[in-house]
Amino acid sequence: MHTEEEEQPPAPVEAGRRKRGRGERKKHSKWREIPILVGVALVLALLIKTFLVQAFSIPSGSMENTLQVGDRVLVDKLTPWFGSTPQRGEVVVFRDPGGWDTGQASRPNALQKALSFIGLMPATDEEYLIKRVIAVGGDTVECRRGEPVKVNGTALNEPYIYPGATPCDDYPVGTVKVPKDHLWVMGDHRNDSRDSRAHVAEPGGGFVPVKNVTGRAITVAWPVQRWSVLSVPDTFHR
Repeated sequence: MHTEEEEQPPAPVEAGRRKRGRGERKKHSKWREIPILVGVALVLALLIKTFLVQAFSIPSGSMENTLQVGDRVLVDKLTPWFGSTPQRGEVVVFRDPGGWDTGQASRPNALQKALSFIGLMPATDEEYLIKRVIAVGGDTVECRRGEPVKVNGTALNEPYIYPGATPCDDYPVGTVKVPKDHLWVMGDHRNDSRDSRAHVAEPGGGFVPVKNVTGRAITVAWPVQRWSVLSVPDTFHR
């Protein structure tokens, strides 16, 4: 036999308190998930930047008009993991072999460095340079005043160089042989590029070790109106 007091349902106010408690727990749970989601996003960004694609900002005019100051390019870092090596005609990003930096690159602050490290901001580090591969290990390069660049005896047709620029006049180096596992690189704006030609007399002979190459620049991603694919010019397909 039940008493009248036992048969009464819980007071409405108590039920209301229980509902509010569940809602608060859900809200707190969502807030706790945010740092986890942010952490996962940062890890993914770091992995993409390390193994797949990295963005770089162009700091100087040495690659005009192919690349303009302020352009953002995407660099393929995946194919080198499968044994791919730089080829003639490709635009590559590489670490300074030593003394090539002219001080034109921007000096990022601590926040910019952190965002660049995890891949959330284009790299503007002064240690990185971007040029076009003209010759690879084993090739012979001829670069003389008043003449076109020749690779293995064949003159290059270079429509990509800056209008009015001369192929070799600023740094006529004569004939050089590219060592194994090295590259000979040149800027498209030949009269405004301190590339392999300018460093022939220095340690390293102006050659870039293949191991210094970060990857191939595959596209101009920003600004939108300058979007383009950085393909290998026809002159290198001969």
